Amino acid sequence: MTERIKFCELPISEEIKKAVAEMGFEEATHIQAKSIPLMLDGLDVIGHSQTGTGKTAAFGIPIIEKIAESDNAGVTQALVLCPTRELAVQACEEMRKFAKYKHGISVVPIYGGQHIDRQIMSLKKGASIVIGTPGRIMDHLRRRTLKLQNLTMLVLDEADEMLNMGFREDIETILQDVPEERQTVLFSATMPPEIMEIAHQYQKEPAVVKMESRELTVPSIRQFYYEIPAGKKTEALCRLLDFYNPKRSIVFCNTKRMVDELTDDLQFRGYSPDELHGDMKQQARDTVMAAFKSGKVDILIATDVAARGIDVDDIDAVFNYDLPQDYEYYIHRIGRTGRAGKSGTSYTFVSGRRQIYALHDIEKHIKTKIDLKPIPSSAEVSEVKNDKLTGQLLAALEEGKQRKYETVVDKLMEQGFNSVDIACAALKLLADDKQEDTQLDVLIKQQQKEKEKKSFAARIKDVAKGAKKIVDKPGSMVTYVLSVGREDKITPKDIVGTITKDNAIPGKAIGKIAILPTHSIMDIAKDYAEVFTKKTKGLMINGKPVSIKLKRTPKKKK
Repeated sequence: MTERIKFCELPISEEIKKAVAEMGFEEATHIQAKSIPLMLDGLDVIGHSQTGTGKTAAFGIPIIEKIAESDNAGVTQALVLCPTRELAVQACEEMRKFAKYKHGISVVPIYGGQHIDRQIMSLKKGASIVIGTPGRIMDHLRRRTLKLQNLTMLVLDEADEMLNMGFREDIETILQDVPEERQTVLFSATMPPEIMEIAHQYQKEPAVVKMESRELTVPSIRQFYYEIPAGKKTEALCRLLDFYNPKRSIVFCNTKRMVDELTDDLQFRGYSPDELHGDMKQQARDTVMAAFKSGKVDILIATDVAARGIDVDDIDAVFNYDLPQDYEYYIHRIGRTGRAGKSGTSYTFVSGRRQIYALHDIEKHIKTKIDLKPIPSSAEVSEVKNDKLTGQLLAALEEGKQRKYETVVDKLMEQGFNSVDIACAALKLLADDKQEDTQLDVLIKQQQKEKEKKSFAARIKDVAKGAKKIVDKPGSMVTYVLSVGREDKITPKDIVGTITKDNAIPGKAIGKIAILPTHSIMDIAKDYAEVFTKKTKGLMINGKPVSIKLKRTPKKKK
């Protein structure tokens, strides 16, 4: 593993170092360590880096430093283009944290879906840094509510994603409106020809920073991941600890602050964790490690930096509470288990589409499949706890030392309680009963329903792809008119779903569908026209009876 650089070693101001320390970050990722000095020197940069590698800090910190040094902090000097409003809001929140001790720097997010008047008011107050989506940025440029004549820095974040979403023309229009004398920085997970064309056209001798890509080997460790609803990672962790009951485990977090918070939270819930991070003195670290090795502490919560000195062979499980920011971090983390010929398991928590993509990038890099697992339900966890309790009772009964409590039982029975009630009350005291978060079960079910909807939407998309292949063959389609339309609240998805329901007609046989106010028009492969005609007798779509007829082809004029 290559030598890491701490933020305190980078050429950044004490104010930024203080803000970063408060956020709990100890080391810079590769992309941060390489990009920050280059941007501070005023160079154009191409950052070839996956999601989740800390790109916001890579461009955000030098932008804040350079604006703070200028005399025009009140005017817009930096523009960051992002593909989605979620990413724009996230980047804005991060940059505000970095700028906490840099007075006079304002960061404003600009995106669709929010009332434009509110954004205009924010821009009028002064915006040192504007972060936004291409479409809404263009709206403000047309209205002249966003002025870029003083712009000195431009960042294209997730550039390949913006191209995939069809923003190339918007990006080029915006680039034509910014001053030629500027610093242009581009970050992209992939480098297709279109990205290189933009770089060649709009950047000046850019320095290329690429994530180090070396062959990484993964030991034979069972690797799984869980999709966790937002804000429910701690509840999910507790369930997994109760369900799998590992004798010794490590939970990895990305920041010192998260280590502190999670340790306190688990202790409050009745677990016995301890923490390990870079701020601890060596004596305190030694004390924690001694307790972990001896079994007095069974859950160790740590940052990547602190965990490097861990040398324990019998760790049953590793939990990636936070998705690691680097492939090497992932390898280092899971390598803490499955040592000395023993088996081990790693569990990684992901929340949201972007983190799932980042995990898949890790899979590709390490050339190992990480399997999705469902979160155990509260009922499954209760069953495991009851089995454990039954085992403890059997051991106590076999030991035969329970007779000394007979007088207690006799007193209770004299008061009218029966033996079953007394036994259940005793078990309640003995049992490790924690309040189960039933809301997590509800969120998991909602998540599953959303997945099923998306899966259906994906099938519809496949239908469209298949239809295009058939349509490409001249004369291979037959056009029908259906007696339902927009007024009946019918969508193409409703039509496709009904027609392909029993698999008699495959999705690829359906071509274009046009929904008109009172009727719909659809193409179907000629080979399935007869089957379709028979199938549509008595057809109902969304509770509406449907009749069909062949669409007449207008005769050609002689």
